[in-house]
Amino acid sequence: MKNYKSVYSVFVWVLGVSFVSMNSLHAQKEVKLWENGVPNSKTDAAYQEVQHADNGQVYGVDKVTDPTLTIYEPEAVKANGTAVVICPGGGYGHLAIDKEGYKLAAWFAEQGVTGFVLKYRLPSDAIMEDKSIGPLQDVQRAIRYVREQASTYGIDTSKVGIMGFSAGGHLASTAATHYADKVYDATEGVSAKPDFSVLIYPVISMQNGITHQGSKDNLLGKKASRGAAYAYSGEYQVTPETPMAFLAHATDDYAVPVENSINYYLALKDAGVPAEMHLYEDGGHGFGMGGTHTADSWPAALSLWMKKHDLITE
Repeated sequence: MKNYKSVYSVFVWVLGVSFVSMNSLHAQKEVKLWENGVPNSKTDAAYQEVQHADNGQVYGVDKVTDPTLTIYEPEAVKANGTAVVICPGGGYGHLAIDKEGYKLAAWFAEQGVTGFVLKYRLPSDAIMEDKSIGPLQDVQRAIRYVREQASTYGIDTSKVGIMGFSAGGHLASTAATHYADKVYDATEGVSAKPDFSVLIYPVISMQNGITHQGSKDNLLGKKASRGAAYAYSGEYQVTPETPMAFLAHATDDYAVPVENSINYYLALKDAGVPAEMHLYEDGGHGFGMGGTHTADSWPAALSLWMKKHDLITE
């Protein structure tokens, strides 16, 4: 047993080192999301972005006022034309941008997929006229940016996906169901509709008893109306035109009940939308990649799903 634990510990360490190496190898550049001014903004010089770092590596961000995309390009020989905009989680109050952003983008680049890590604004009355649409504005703009710059990055405009973790999963599912909402004056001339979504332990619902209360309070306020809660509950917004989805969730998730994924999956199934869901016995919440639970197999399952739909090529 001691030898087994020793070997396992070395495996986890190597896996962690490989993620760091991929980060260093594939990080290409960071671009501003809004070149001509951020919409729906209040001017408040006292509200400044806060970055959390360990040994020089940024692992979290708070108080974002100037959204960006960090772009991870695959090697030319691996590139397959697929792109994914990645939305880190953090309860709409923080962005776990390394664990649920950079590491995933580096992993995607290894699969030939261009990863775009979205550092989106976190809903706040201090900096937004309407905080409920701030994150949606950023994610719509991000998807349009990817399509607008498709020739620059060698991207197929019919293979642009959205991915999110936890509250970032809520934003990703909102992008998949509210892509036609006119939340800013779009002039790009391209669609904000993702072609597929990847939702990992996502917040989907804003309904009492199933939602993650902190995410709901941050996005809609503590006195959210029934109408707002319904509009931002993804399980009620699915139509036959909703993009296909891959979902992964742990049954023992203590923060975001697994029913969030189950109800969204059932809504997709009822609407005839292709969907695949993986439910794990353990893993809790926020397991990301490279952990120590049954949920750790989701990246391999995602890779197979993407190959099935020609989003990753052999």
